[in-house]
Amino acid sequence: MKLILQGTQETESSPEQTSQLVNSIIQEDFLFSLARSIYLLPFESRKDTQSIFSYVLRHKTPNNPNGDQPALKHVLHSRPEVLLALCRGYQHKESAMPCGVVLREALKHEPVAAIIMYDQSQEDERTSRLDDIDFDARQSERGVFWSFFKWIDHGAFEVSTDAFTTFRDILTKHKHLVAQFLNINFDMFFEKYNGVLIQSNSYVTKRQSIKLLGEILLDRANYSVMTEYVDRGEHLKLCMNLLKDDRKMVQYEGFHVFKVFVANPHKSAAVQKILVNNRDRLLNFLPKFLEDRTDDDQFTDEKSYLIRQIETLPAVSR
Repeated sequence: MKLILQGTQETESSPEQTSQLVNSIIQEDFLFSLARSIYLLPFESRKDTQSIFSYVLRHKTPNNPNGDQPALKHVLHSRPEVLLALCRGYQHKESAMPCGVVLREALKHEPVAAIIMYDQSQEDERTSRLDDIDFDARQSERGVFWSFFKWIDHGAFEVSTDAFTTFRDILTKHKHLVAQFLNINFDMFFEKYNGVLIQSNSYVTKRQSIKLLGEILLDRANYSVMTEYVDRGEHLKLCMNLLKDDRKMVQYEGFHVFKVFVANPHKSAAVQKILVNNRDRLLNFLPKFLEDRTDDDQFTDEKSYLIRQIETLPAVSR
């Protein structure tokens, strides 16, 4: 099958044979069978399956000016269960990496991200088709997207790291889609994000999650998400605790979230109160904070700016 699709160094693949094979794969629902059972295959077979899967999804109909991708079109409109089965590859360490590679290739297409984010089905239930998605509906935490928190925080190392890479692609590749999703599901998403990922016991998960949070908040497409996040006093408290973490890279990534609260010209009453109450402690703490980063001019400038902003806050009357 791999030889028919990709050919060899000596022999090119035949477009006609390739199209016939792709059509047969679609008709026999072979992609779904592969996605569900890839973890059962030997290592080399899993690598071949990954290559076959990615190639079939990328395959374009020959001599078609629109460049249609029949397998991808079929998955999106008739068999989205294939995408969810690939996500559930993270339930097994054997299939985490091959399923992740295929998913990230597919996530270049916004409808793939939409199906994963808005799915609310359980395993073996029928998944909503692309045309049936209600983008204004609040989520119920039943769908596969919410399982990423568990796979990242509780999975084996190879599962956790690959799942986070895919999770990051879901949240950063298609900005308008993600901004709408986060606005509608703000409380549910950040309750899990802060509670599970930011406070994870895993150093790698914690650091990566804080960094991703900073990227999400500082993306212009997420302006309304950012303003709502930095309005919450409990979010500021969580962030200030990160500055006191024993690990310097956690402190550093936490700083890039903390600066959004301080630099916000329209602070909420709750955030303002916390900063005012901690003004003196922050002014004592920040000048010595990560003072060994002498070669990072941007960090030094940003820290100096935050100190000046905090100095303008009213002192607490004694």
